[in-house]
Amino acid sequence: MTKPIAAAAAMILVEECTLRLDDPVDAFLPELANRQVLRTLASPLDDTVPAKRPITLRDLLTFRLGYGLVFAPPGTFPIQQAMEEAGVIPDIYGGGILPSLSPDAFMQGYGSLPLLHQPGEGWLYNSGADILGVLIARASGMSCGEFLRQRLFAPLGMNDSGFSVPADKLDRLVTAYWTNFATGELEVFDGVEDGRFASPPVFESGGGGLASTANDLLAFGEMMLGNGQYRDQRILSRASIEVMTTDQITPEQKDASPYFPASWDNRGWGFGMSVITKRDALENTPGRYGWDGGWGSSWYVDPAEGLIGILLTQRVWDTNGIPPVYSDFWTSTYQAIV
Repeated sequence: MTKPIAAAAAMILVEECTLRLDDPVDAFLPELANRQVLRTLASPLDDTVPAKRPITLRDLLTFRLGYGLVFAPPGTFPIQQAMEEAGVIPDIYGGGILPSLSPDAFMQGYGSLPLLHQPGEGWLYNSGADILGVLIARASGMSCGEFLRQRLFAPLGMNDSGFSVPADKLDRLVTAYWTNFATGELEVFDGVEDGRFASPPVFESGGGGLASTANDLLAFGEMMLGNGQYRDQRILSRASIEVMTTDQITPEQKDASPYFPASWDNRGWGFGMSVITKRDALENTPGRYGWDGGWGSSWYVDPAEGLIGILLTQRVWDTNGIPPVYSDFWTSTYQAIV
């Protein structure tokens, strides 16, 4: 559930006027200046046209920057292999590995690649959040993890959240499992002492790098539900919460941005999180926002019901559709409402 947290951190910098939503990010991310854009998704990497405008912070937050995951079999498009070779996207078909480059090398990798579409004209998953983490670090003058600790985690009492787990807390870190599709057996996806959260990562992923607990995610949810206020701490303004949780994707952009089948029928995308737009299931209250994590988690806030729901499992999302445990959790939650 790192994406909503990274988006909130970015909005802190917006409220301080360190960043502006519609300013180019070139000053902090020069690797993204003067982009070339693939003529079509299937084009070779040198078949490009110039970008019509620079990439902005709003583009990163709404995943409309022009970079992102392509949900197609490996090798379908030349840009897929190029992004994998550059080390900028996780191997979604081989274990969902988080980027392992340094932030500077990560940005150099993106700087060597053309955009998949013009800035602002479509939606592609995940890359905007990883790049956002680098922007937060460069704009704040500290690591992304340290900025999150000082400006979000400490005020909210999120003492168990971070990009790694300290040695004295490793006994509370759980093993993650997934299905080995070759054998059909359930196997370890990520362990504890030898796992990726047992030591500080080279790359602090704004797209999916945080470890946390139910209590900490509840505190973050309470801040969001409280329109930026958590107990005696004001983290963000009500206006920031409202813009973060408003669907920012136009019908034309949704048509141009297939994700999962029917994925846009009842939802849109705000800043770093999904926003429900249609009541077509028990849990789909219009205005409900959050996201379902690929590591087996689900976190949503429902302002209309005054409800925060958190599901944490030890099983990575390894199904083609939504895992039944996700659906059953939310069905069970909403059927209990009088």
